[in-house]
Amino acid sequence: MTSPVPASRIPEAVHRRRWAILGVLMLSLLIVVLDNSILNVAIKTISTPAPTGLGATQSEIEWAINSYTLVFAGLLFTSGLIGDRLGRKKVLLGGLAVFGIGSALAAESGSPNQLIAYRALMALGAAFVMPATLAVLMNVFEREEQPKAIGIWAGGVGLGIAIGPITGGLLLDHFWWGSVFLINVPIVVLALVLMVWLVPDSRDSRPGRLDPVGVVLSVVGLVLLVYGIIKGGELADFTDPKVLATVGAGVVVLIAFVLFEKRSDHPSLDVRYFRNRVFSAAMAAIALVFFALMGVTFFSVFYTQSVRGYSPLESGLLMLPLAAAQMIFAPRARLVVERFGNRAVTTFGLVLMAAMLGLFATFETDTPIWLLEIIFFLMGTGMAHIMTPTSVVIMQALPREKAGSASALSNTFRQVGGALGIAVLGSVLSTAYRNGIEDKLGALPAGLRGVAGESIEATLGVAEKLGPRGQALITPANDAFLHAMHVTALCGTGVALVGAVVTALFLPGRQTAGGGPEKREAELVSAAE
Repeated sequence: MTSPVPASRIPEAVHRRRWAILGVLMLSLLIVVLDNSILNVAIKTISTPAPTGLGATQSEIEWAINSYTLVFAGLLFTSGLIGDRLGRKKVLLGGLAVFGIGSALAAESGSPNQLIAYRALMALGAAFVMPATLAVLMNVFEREEQPKAIGIWAGGVGLGIAIGPITGGLLLDHFWWGSVFLINVPIVVLALVLMVWLVPDSRDSRPGRLDPVGVVLSVVGLVLLVYGIIKGGELADFTDPKVLATVGAGVVVLIAFVLFEKRSDHPSLDVRYFRNRVFSAAMAAIALVFFALMGVTFFSVFYTQSVRGYSPLESGLLMLPLAAAQMIFAPRARLVVERFGNRAVTTFGLVLMAAMLGLFATFETDTPIWLLEIIFFLMGTGMAHIMTPTSVVIMQALPREKAGSASALSNTFRQVGGALGIAVLGSVLSTAYRNGIEDKLGALPAGLRGVAGESIEATLGVAEKLGPRGQALITPANDAFLHAMHVTALCGTGVALVGAVVTALFLPGRQTAGGGPEKREAELVSAAE
């Protein structure tokens, strides 16, 4: 069995196969990220009555998505701590196995409730895989190669987001709905075999005593916060007393977690790292950019499918430029950082994202589709120049033995930011659409007005059932959605610009002469202390 990798140096045998190890880590990462996006394509099929689908209601479909998000976000930080303590390879193997089992069970679900439960099981496995991939990467690459490796890792995240809808569309064209989950199983088996063979184990050599109170507080706080965010988006009302109470309780528990960790002599999270403005700014940038990104991908699916009439597969193919840009630029972003510095590159990425989101506010039903493709490509370019430098800053700010915790923190901020983006911007989209369509539904029977006003899909569904009489609803529905999309896009633009201000103020500029990787690490860690 391969011996653990010391924190101070990398054995030559491991160093020689580091790029093969990165390939295995990318395979593990890809199936987890891909599964997050592949379900969107299967939603309509799963909601179809048996035997084609499961006959899931809108609420059940939402919880098939949200159960994954809730468990995944709630356990990310804890899973990073466990990986640092028990060994990242062990955690990766266990997480992949659980994810594969959950995928096989989800594919054979006999009811929507079973699908919800098995999706939660998949998230349990995925929560241990995601942070461990980046932690292992940090332990098999020397510091001067880490930015390049992280760039490739970041490109893999973008690839998974983009090819998920395409893969799902292809599978649903030829197989039953469960194939979007069953496809994970052979990939998991391959990843497990390669991981046992290639990937070395590593852990924190001085993990200290267990911190059960801190772990429980972090899980409870994150679950309450994310659940409240999801519920607010579901109700399209963040002022609902239950939503406010849940989010408030989550914030209170997380504050208690921070205060407890601050006073503990064996904290699971050393909160002093957040005193480092560079570290905190990088975390904020990741959360804000995923807030904006997940919001725009949410409404762009409805724009391409509901307004423009593209199929799920065609809609997925339209997102290929976003993946292509990330694959091209993420591995090379480190070279731009070396020339211009983290501050300039990350701020440029966020300003570019803001500009592209702003352009969505100009889209109409007849906007040339090639313009959408250019926007997606430039969004991917912006993402590549945000994710790579911020990930490098975060991972190099903490000592190597704490790589699992750093990766888990980064992923937690990304997941919470993404959940907030879907919930908040989804709520803005829903509210603006309702306000725009309700005065056009007066001719409908009273029982149908509420249903038809929920979303553009609901309006078009009612119009289809009414036949020729419903044709008059299509143009008002498109107009109301476009107005709602414009409002939502401008909100996303504002969020991205806030991120740009944060990075412009707090991220470091160009590296000064003589400031090598080791010096940068020492500066970051000493600043935190």
